[in-house]
Amino acid sequence: MVTKSNGVTQLRMNNPKKLNGWTEPMLLTLFDAFQEAEKDPETKVVVLTGTGKYYCAGVDLSGTIKPMHPAELHKMIKTSNQKVFDTFLKFPKPLIAAVNGPAIGASVTTTTLCDHTIAGESATFLTPFARLGVPPEGCSSVHFEYLMGKEGNRMLGKEAFTPTGTEAAKIGLIKEVVPDSELLSRAQELGESWISDAERMSQGRSHMGYTDTETLLKVNEKESEDLADAFLSAKFLAAQADFLGSKGKTVPSIVFKILVATRPLWSNLYTSYASKR
Repeated sequence: MVTKSNGVTQLRMNNPKKLNGWTEPMLLTLFDAFQEAEKDPETKVVVLTGTGKYYCAGVDLSGTIKPMHPAELHKMIKTSNQKVFDTFLKFPKPLIAAVNGPAIGASVTTTTLCDHTIAGESATFLTPFARLGVPPEGCSSVHFEYLMGKEGNRMLGKEAFTPTGTEAAKIGLIKEVVPDSELLSRAQELGESWISDAERMSQGRSHMGYTDTETLLKVNEKESEDLADAFLSAKFLAAQADFLGSKGKTVPSIVFKILVATRPLWSNLYTSYASKR
């Protein structure tokens, strides 16, 4: 959903039944919305938020990974993951994340690639990468330490420290926390204040204070490669099959079980491909 007011364009993720999880259709819609906002001369600042109790449950793997040649699957995972974060990094206009509830995985790391993150008091931030057996993504391998120091390691490690909005503001993951009822009005107010400040608008993008976009783009490329490698591991595929099965998602679970069962056959194809990279 897109709304505009006084130069501030609000992009609202609007699939609350799926906790605003990033399925392939949701991501395509989000990419299109960013492109339209970039081209729109009336849009000066963009606010990203969610509908319902969740901000975003992260990437819905069951809706994005499909059976295909392992080399092509690896390429698809790397390219898709890299595009998500490149979209936030390369967007030329100021970005504000207004986190209205729990945020998980990529929806957390993308907030750190915005210029400013505001959270409602009901927000929480979970990055369970270590628990899932996958490496950090969204530039978090570098950016979390820059923002939070040791607290970043707590979030990325096996502890999977999940700060509330108040805790996130205290450790530096976000800029400010407000009552839920004031979240969008505060984001609108901040956006309008930036628009009226010519010096602020001329400064260009800053990813929560980190201004070296080129370095973050390189980090994202490397992390996306590592993530694609991890997603093809037997451990990760089996874990996904069990998780989806526990959620009653029978068909997606079967897809991952097939990938696990046939891995001894297709892993040689992938290994041959990887050795040529």
